[in-house]
Amino acid sequence: MAGPLAGVHVLDLARVLAGPYAAMLLGDLGAEVIKVERPGAGDDTRHWGPPFVQAAGDGAAGDAAESTYFLSVNRGKRSVAIDLKDPGEREFIEALVRWADVLVENFRPGVMDRLGLSDDRLAELNPRLIRLSISGFGDRGPDRERVGYDQILQAEGGVMSLTGTDARAVKVGVPIADISAALFGVQVGIHTFQATRYLIAGQVPGVSGNHHPTVAPYGVFDARDGPLVIAVGNDDIWRRFAPLAGLDPADPRFATNALRLGHLAELQQIMNAALGQRTVADWLGRLRRAGVPAGEVKTLDRVYDGEQARAEDLIWEVDHPRLGRIRLPGHPVRYSRSAVAPGLPPPVLGEHTDELRAALLRLVQADGG
Repeated sequence: MAGPLAGVHVLDLARVLAGPYAAMLLGDLGAEVIKVERPGAGDDTRHWGPPFVQAAGDGAAGDAAESTYFLSVNRGKRSVAIDLKDPGEREFIEALVRWADVLVENFRPGVMDRLGLSDDRLAELNPRLIRLSISGFGDRGPDRERVGYDQILQAEGGVMSLTGTDARAVKVGVPIADISAALFGVQVGIHTFQATRYLIAGQVPGVSGNHHPTVAPYGVFDARDGPLVIAVGNDDIWRRFAPLAGLDPADPRFATNALRLGHLAELQQIMNAALGQRTVADWLGRLRRAGVPAGEVKTLDRVYDGEQARAEDLIWEVDHPRLGRIRLPGHPVRYSRSAVAPGLPPPVLGEHTDELRAALLRLVQADGG
């Protein structure tokens, strides 16, 4: 079976993470993706590290080393190394635009115009083209010209103000602003219930640490040998959980979610004392049998080496032209009538320039362009 986007052509003019991640996801679904990079340097993330990796037998780290950051968001693409500002490349650039069904870019507003790729020119070259434009602060308003990297946007978009402990804002451990932008274009849209706490109730949320600000008990607690996450999402779950912690479900301090939030410090103290009597593994078994949602805090080695990741096919293996067989995070979505499987490996810089230049310019000549 072909992927659900088989036959779709994607031109990736983007750099770093948000745009390249969006283009990679389209490639995972079967689209053909061409990535345009700067000659000599390539995408910025080719230089983000360490860690860098090399083929077995290579010497000290150098030009042949590959950034694991770049490898994480550029599978399934072919690489073309050309200077978008070079008038000598204009014919090839416009051939790429005509070839594409989708164009992804994350330049600041106005840059595409200066490159000769304004909306009007794109429409003239390819009336059917869909353009995904991602920028740090959008194309309107006083901040439109600002450059936005992930942590700047986590800060400016409010996510860091919600994340952390002891009133100190902390960034999320993955580039969540870039990832959310790749998925649907903006970061502010992920605020959900935190946004309505302010917009409707007038509350300005602060950092909530490892505990949910509006549900209790829901957070990280201490078992005898490590942290344990417990989510008591409703009063039915509370009635199943309370006896395990030595509590009466009808205790007037804790009988409802609002009461539990009002006595949260006291509840957490009681729970940690009870949970500290047993191991994480012991508690996970007891909580599962009682129908109480719970989990352990896993490091990434345990995530990717675990049976669940293998069962869900969350690790893809591809043959890289320099590194040989490598493992990458797999695409998490499955389709009932279409295959989603590893395609091309992340490309070497400019690996496909000559091949694609010849093929696309041949098409232009055949069309009489």
